[in-house]
Amino acid sequence: MSSVRETQIAIIGAGIVGISSAYYLCKKYKCNSVLLIDERDPMSYTTAQSGDNYRNWWPSDVMAQFTNLSIDLMREMATESSNFLQMKQRGYALATRQKDISHVIESLNDNYRDSENLVRQHNSAHAQGYHSPYSQDWSSAIDGVDILSNKSLIKTVFPAFSSSIEHVFHIRRAGDFSSQQMGQIMLQQIKPQGCEKLRGRVKNIAHGQDYNIEVQTKDGLVAVKAAKVINAAGPYVADIAKMLGVALPVKNIFHQKLAFEDSHSAVPRNQPFSIDIDETPLDWSNEERATLAEEPELSWLTRPIDGGIHCRPEGAGKWIKLGWAYNRTASQPNPNRELTDDPMFNPNYPEIVLRGAAKLNPKLAQYVESMPANRVHYGGYYTMTQENWPIIGPLDQSGAFVVGALSGFGCMAACAAGSLCADWVCGGQRPDFAKYLSLARYDDPALANIMNRSNDLGLL
Repeated sequence: MSSVRETQIAIIGAGIVGISSAYYLCKKYKCNSVLLIDERDPMSYTTAQSGDNYRNWWPSDVMAQFTNLSIDLMREMATESSNFLQMKQRGYALATRQKDISHVIESLNDNYRDSENLVRQHNSAHAQGYHSPYSQDWSSAIDGVDILSNKSLIKTVFPAFSSSIEHVFHIRRAGDFSSQQMGQIMLQQIKPQGCEKLRGRVKNIAHGQDYNIEVQTKDGLVAVKAAKVINAAGPYVADIAKMLGVALPVKNIFHQKLAFEDSHSAVPRNQPFSIDIDETPLDWSNEERATLAEEPELSWLTRPIDGGIHCRPEGAGKWIKLGWAYNRTASQPNPNRELTDDPMFNPNYPEIVLRGAAKLNPKLAQYVESMPANRVHYGGYYTMTQENWPIIGPLDQSGAFVVGALSGFGCMAACAAGSLCADWVCGGQRPDFAKYLSLARYDDPALANIMNRSNDLGLL
């Protein structure tokens, strides 16, 4: 026998984006009847797999505006909470071996075109006016990007980088934070304002005068009656949308990460989040290469792999995180299996990512033959659209909304995503770029050029 619960707004999904949507509904619009529905503990699924980084550097102006809004909101929260979310701003260091970087500079000038003196080139070893990347203080950090094009300067600022690096693009409005701490701030503030949680799996959604959501809990079925519903179901956002009669143009890509104790101090503790943006061929012996070439499932490892491998120190100890979003094959998450049971979870990933990361940080090569004993190999889903923009706004049915497809940027964009979702739900004023992030963009032919003018999806 089922019980019945009533709420004004039901949010399906208690990851950081669902929590943020509840937070801004309560904070901006004083909503006092919000229910978060999830079969897991808050922030325990894809949010828990986050790299916890943030950036305003994107190939798309729409995404730059979106993440700039989110960074503004994060900074506001950091100020109000005495930086309980542990926000730091050392920036992102993008390294390349290319000599001709004119196309990258053109892209950066376009990205920062609304402000003066935000793209700064440093061609001498002294680089007067270059601000050190070693400060963690987000409140006084500068914006824009510094381009280091002198090898002596690069060696001084980034001593662990390979001597083959010709240029470093230091994106300054970027860094790291704790998404778990940020989520806790939100949960603590919305609980006394009437936001409740229901632990269970959504089985069905019917729509009449209200939305009737059937939730399977450990104690039996619960029928949730809600005037409005928000689909914030992460990798299951398309499944929930289907229950609402809507097909979402999204796919799930499983990406892996490696964290380990850097016992050999291969990476300086003050090194910013660093990315090798070049297409990367892995170093193999002739015998290894021949063996790999003979295996159809492994032969791809003998060819150069797309750039984007990244590394950063983690916490106050000696741990570091490595990531490389090279997988392009979609897979469907199964609510009954662990993330590490996904068919795309590759047991060889630690060796692959270490070999790749050693191209930028050569001292990491010593871990290839002697894998760190104290390590964690994990992964999560990037739920994404073809253009890698999120979907935030109304669904086809009146009173149903979606906030999803936040790919690998869900935590850094959570504040903006939740705020925009609350604006849509409550009819509040929205920034101009909000229309580009809603489903309506697919009905506007004029937006096609904006979405597809670059093959660079900003994927990390």
